[in-house]
Amino acid sequence: MEHPLVVGVDGSDGSLTALDWAVDEAVRLHLPLRVVYASLWERYEGPVPSTNGEYLAEEALAERVVASAGQRAGQRAPRLAVETVLAPEDAVEALLAESREAAAVITGASGRGVVKELLLGSVSLAVAGRAHGPAVVVRGEERNLRGECGRVVVGVGAEESAAAVRFALREAEARGCELQAVRAWRFPEQEPLDRMSILDTQTQAHEDRASAALAAALREPHRAHPEVTVRHTTVEGPAHKALVRLSAEADLLVLGAASRHGHRGLHLGRVAHRALHRAACPVAVVPNR
Repeated sequence: MEHPLVVGVDGSDGSLTALDWAVDEAVRLHLPLRVVYASLWERYEGPVPSTNGEYLAEEALAERVVASAGQRAGQRAPRLAVETVLAPEDAVEALLAESREAAAVITGASGRGVVKELLLGSVSLAVAGRAHGPAVVVRGEERNLRGECGRVVVGVGAEESAAAVRFALREAEARGCELQAVRAWRFPEQEPLDRMSILDTQTQAHEDRASAALAAALREPHRAHPEVTVRHTTVEGPAHKALVRLSAEADLLVLGAASRHGHRGLHLGRVAHRALHRAACPVAVVPNR
């Protein structure tokens, strides 16, 4: 049985954007969609006032949100298998539980109440950092959300990138677009920072090592998706800056994350944190377990 895509909804504009993106993704991947509303979402994002200024009872709000979300998904993709779920628990814990049997868990970039003013909602950040499988935070510009760029970008760094590369290749194949694989490299601190004083041979040596590492990381996964055009890109400088910049011309940015020994969740380093807060397109965080 195929695992569904799971999308968390809470009635906010951000979650509706995530719902629309999830519907399109489910159609693209030929997967069923599971729409989840966790009834204790107010603990994170604050309650929602009704039109007359009074706060809706939690149960009534939950029923309204999930019914509306199911109807919206059905109108967007009438043939898509959609299941709606009311989870009587904390939003993060509900979505983390769903992530155990999901192809991916999808959330919006911001939620209701005060948190909607922040760059990234607390629920989305927690799910991205603790999910048992891929987690996608839907954010970015309209053209990126609509998939008009024709490109998936994946950051290829250390060993935690292996699962991310496989995920990115599957996405590129399903979308019929190219994959841009990116590896950043830096001059060692003991080397002079003045570029005018750095010999071309030194620069080329660093570039060659980065290119070789990138090619090695892609060689085996690419064999499973030979029809995908893969562009190899090496850049000198901080990886988080390069990937955020490249996200402006991407439909999806894919990053890996490593499990933290002795701790719950994943290790989200500077690259993932910066991308989750600043990328111009949806961001997928893929754990390498």
